[in-house]
Amino acid sequence: MGKELFQQEKIVKETFEEASDLLGFSMEELCFEENNQLNETKYTQPAILTVSTAFLRVLQAKGFQPDAVAGLSLGEYTALVASGALSFGDAVQLVHQRGQFMSEAAPTGSGKMVAVLNTDAAVIEECCKQASDLGIVSPANYNTPQQIVIGGEVAAVEKAEALLKAAGTKRMIPLNVSGPFHTALLAPASKRLNEVLETISFKEMRIPVISNTTAAVMDQSAIVSLLTQQVMSPVRFSDSIVTLKDFGILNFVEIGPGKTLTGFIKKIDRGLGTSRVEDEQTLAETISFLDSEKKK
Repeated sequence: MGKELFQQEKIVKETFEEASDLLGFSMEELCFEENNQLNETKYTQPAILTVSTAFLRVLQAKGFQPDAVAGLSLGEYTALVASGALSFGDAVQLVHQRGQFMSEAAPTGSGKMVAVLNTDAAVIEECCKQASDLGIVSPANYNTPQQIVIGGEVAAVEKAEALLKAAGTKRMIPLNVSGPFHTALLAPASKRLNEVLETISFKEMRIPVISNTTAAVMDQSAIVSLLTQQVMSPVRFSDSIVTLKDFGILNFVEIGPGKTLTGFIKKIDRGLGTSRVEDEQTLAETISFLDSEKKK
């Protein structure tokens, strides 16, 4: 994860070193060598944040600046770094703690998350409501109009699956995740995270950040409360992209490992331009993409 650009871009290496110094373990080893830690969310979160911020810094060093930013779940922290509201040093330590709090609130195997495909949101919400007599279950991620993830306690999620099947849902995919994040099961993590967030000094945002929780522009005074809520509230990614489009933003760059968000954006609105930065090839393609858009 990030190895190619780590070897070629000095600023990527410097970002990894900064994270390692702050966290007390080698980010290079975590991302580039076989290990079991990367599957634990307390390590996954700072690793992804480090890689994403490193790639962001590469683009910024080449003269590119975003007009607005958004992320999905953990990505909201990189978005806040991009906006200038949160320093990378504070962010990487913060998400390491966030991961710890989340794994303790919902240990591996304590719940279940399932992607529900091609089903109306109102139907999914009603099935979750009916299944809630067996425990916590609710929508956790509104990824695209065609994909909504539900999560919660196993018995309640499985009842919701049965109700959705009876309502006509054809495809549901169980997800291999550490825990049922963005549900009420994360309330203890939310409370502990709030205590840490209250100690962070957030600077004035230079560009708008779209909140996962509201799918609206994050108000400076609401950063702490929104990040506190976010860990146990559904992520409204699909609506966030619509909000950005309403601002007149038509081109999106996914920064970080993988191309999941690019895929989501294409399903939300095929007319939007997309690019991504993950390695040398995608960086070159993104620079070409952004240069061509500047000339239009």
